[in-house]
Amino acid sequence: MRMKELDVTIDGILLVDTMELPENCVIILSQGRAKVAELPAFAETKIVTHQGQVKRVKWDEGEEF
Repeated sequence: MRMKELDVTIDGILLVDTMELPENCVIILSQGRAKVAELPAFAETKIVTHQGQVKRVKWDEGEEF
């Protein structure tokens, strides 16, 4: 799977070491959970929501000609 779970404490504090993250990435927060994914070189990334909650993340990747 492309997305990796990040640690969130019981108090709701997001624990992230920026030195361990990819150079270009996205962090998505929803329903008290956090996930991170590296961004591809050429792509369109869509975050699909339903009733204010993230339901799915889609990548439409391409390549420069």
